[in-house]
Amino acid sequence: MSGKQKVCYFYDSEVGNFYYGQGHPMKPHRIRMAHNLLLNYGLYKKMEIYRPMHAKYDEICRFHSEEYASFLKVITPDNMADHAKQLQRFNVGEDCPVFDGMYQFFQISAGGSIGGAVKLNRKQADIAINWAGGLHHAKKCEASGFCYVNDIVLAILELLKHHKRVLYIDIDIHHGDGVEEAFYTTDRVMTVSFHKYGDFFFPGTGDVKDLGARQGKHYSVNVPLKDGITDKAYKSVFEPVIEKVMESFKPTAVVLQCGADSLTGDRLGCFNLTVRGHGECVKNVLSYNLPTLILGGGGYTIRNVARCWAYETAVVLEKELADDLPPNDYYEYFVPDWKLHLQPNPSMDNLNTRSYLEGIKQQVLENLRQLQGAPSVQMAQMPPSLQTEDEKDDDEDAEQRNDTHRHASEAFEHEQDHDRQ
Repeated sequence: MSGKQKVCYFYDSEVGNFYYGQGHPMKPHRIRMAHNLLLNYGLYKKMEIYRPMHAKYDEICRFHSEEYASFLKVITPDNMADHAKQLQRFNVGEDCPVFDGMYQFFQISAGGSIGGAVKLNRKQADIAINWAGGLHHAKKCEASGFCYVNDIVLAILELLKHHKRVLYIDIDIHHGDGVEEAFYTTDRVMTVSFHKYGDFFFPGTGDVKDLGARQGKHYSVNVPLKDGITDKAYKSVFEPVIEKVMESFKPTAVVLQCGADSLTGDRLGCFNLTVRGHGECVKNVLSYNLPTLILGGGGYTIRNVARCWAYETAVVLEKELADDLPPNDYYEYFVPDWKLHLQPNPSMDNLNTRSYLEGIKQQVLENLRQLQGAPSVQMAQMPPSLQTEDEKDDDEDAEQRNDTHRHASEAFEHEQDHDRQ
């Protein structure tokens, strides 16, 4: 990774105010904690900071159905009784509760991811970060796994306007099912997910045999893992798989989802990765020097999420951080040691034997060998990129915005040439 990389970072100060409800493990406050930590480490001096535009309804409908998006826009805790059938239909109510300001929260999350993609497309940044993004479970017509709007899919659709091939990598402990499903039949997006699989673990998908379908066969890559995986074991699979993916697929842009629930001690997780081990994945991906969008995701022990994303921001900036945490607004969360780095749990067994990991790795590499070279794409004239806040024309015509989205969909669906190189 070159030290001259231009980095942009998206953050909205309102994001930490949203609240899923009492006892719910998803806490947007963790994003504010991570932001405060990286500010107090001085990392803000090394990157351009933007407040994201709120994603508009039309932008959300580039992936999600209009009926579902309309429901999200109108549902509130006060009118739930009037929408009982839709709540059930769209899987909203339990894991994905209705809470105050929820539509605004999705707009912020998706707006940062789309905005990061626009910056990459315009070559105004080499790396874009949006820790409020990474909500990988949301489906076209339903909420899932604490996720309602799939900001990742929306960002990838934006990148596809300018990039022939986009690689998606997911290091959340849960399978990146919503993103995989969205691109399951195309060869312009390869999805690669490293996740816990088996024992009825959510979402229950992501077998190594799930490869994609039709034109997208072998463009979905799944690396199923077991409880207790360590930094060393994770690295032994992650790096050779990503190397083969880069060689076979030849992406022109990367989206990396950095869900922190794969860390040791996570409230919902069962891996044994340290902050440093998790960050090694970021470092490895960035070593390929491709335009990269870095997003958040899961993570339910919030003090560790803050540690992880502050550290990975430093990894992006190639800056070393002291292990002693700087004074910050949430210092009391980090008792008793006030350290940046975590120690692995010595009493947790690693159920991923060397032979198991080697077998999974060889199966994945063999699947990748089935690719006959990267797909060649005939790029027609690209639709205009979405506007960012500082460049938006106040007189922009609403119909013109709708037309942009219509052509963006057409560009993805029809401008494909599947001749192999």
